[in-house]
Amino acid sequence: MRGVGIVGSSTLGRLAHHGRSMTRSGGLNGKTRFLQDESLYPHFGGLGRIGNMLHYHTAGESHGKALVTLVDGFPAGVEIREEPIDAELRRRQKGYGRGGRQQLESDHIEILSGLWHGTTIGSPIALLVRNNDYKIERMDDLTCPRPGHGDLNGSIKYLGSIRGVLERASARETTARIGAGGLAKQLLAHFGIEVFAYVTAIGPIDVAPRPGKLEQQRLLRDQSELYTLDPSQDARIKTLVDHTREQGDTLGGLIEVRAEGVPFGLGSHTQWDRKLSGRLAQAVMSIQAIKGVEIGLGFQAARRPGSEVHDPIRYDPALVDTTSLGFVRPTNHAGGLEAGMSNSQPIVLRAAMKPINTLAQPLESVRLETKQPESASYERSDVCAVSAASCVVENVVAFEIARAMVDKFGGDSLAEMLARWKLFHEMAREHLGR
Repeated sequence: MRGVGIVGSSTLGRLAHHGRSMTRSGGLNGKTRFLQDESLYPHFGGLGRIGNMLHYHTAGESHGKALVTLVDGFPAGVEIREEPIDAELRRRQKGYGRGGRQQLESDHIEILSGLWHGTTIGSPIALLVRNNDYKIERMDDLTCPRPGHGDLNGSIKYLGSIRGVLERASARETTARIGAGGLAKQLLAHFGIEVFAYVTAIGPIDVAPRPGKLEQQRLLRDQSELYTLDPSQDARIKTLVDHTREQGDTLGGLIEVRAEGVPFGLGSHTQWDRKLSGRLAQAVMSIQAIKGVEIGLGFQAARRPGSEVHDPIRYDPALVDTTSLGFVRPTNHAGGLEAGMSNSQPIVLRAAMKPINTLAQPLESVRLETKQPESASYERSDVCAVSAASCVVENVVAFEIARAMVDKFGGDSLAEMLARWKLFHEMAREHLGR
């Protein structure tokens, strides 16, 4: 099945120039209609078809030999460097409140396939991070399920051990997701898109983001041991973390992520599973210990009248050559997403992370063998991992935006994507009558 589109005759020449053959099929209101290959929009060609959509899978256990990521649908022609991914892995291991496991690991990404001379070739990319703390075969099962973990429900679901559940459910799996996000960031950089996350609360202590350019905010975040944008609050928060550790308890917090440089039209209103807002929320909610996600104003929008929620639309001709096409908003309560599509404003999303489930002062549980009351089992854990989670949030959001970019602009090669990116903006300006 072929998609049908409408463009002006001047645009047809540019389409041909970019290597896409078109078939004219008649005029309509002074325009020329054309048929296009279904590969231009992979969702055409039948309901449920995914086409070459960018996606990934992870494998591996917390104390297994390694974590593995398999990324498929990644465009050819992207030069990939390991160091930026390793830097993200190191950031994930840090942050005040982490446990002893981080002292044992020295995470490093190994790229096993999908590259030639350091550049992607369009085939699946396999990534590997080895576990120094490999000991799964020597570890015993847990006797008392831990509240907050998937110990009880997972062992019942699979009619098996708690160990078999916790090893895969562990947040150690997010190491593999950072690998996928690290690839996505290197693709997005070619389009001027940056994704940036930071911590806005630890337990009851709020740390409001400081206004400023992204480069300034990144410097502030990297100065903070908690990955906030106000390093002067670190001492206060560290005191709270230390006190919580002494009490045998744990802490959660809030994370905010921002994506800048995103163009109009990523995602779609036409089907529920193509809405970028839904994809982003699902990606973030799938991170271990994340219990809530909001976009833009989020839950506050429910408490305000519409006049204080929706963002007025203005036009500045000086910005017509940017990805905003000249449209500006005095506010961004929508968080850069309306009707499931990006609107060229920064995408802003927040995530709520619950306190770590494993407590040094365990909660009440039941010994599965006897069904008698007993304290929950304990394994080495963190007191506060919100800082680490912010790295994961940043990378899964980067991957979802990259996936939406591949959907919108095609994914066979970077050169093709860049050409379509340029063409789309030319066509949009023509559509707007510039």
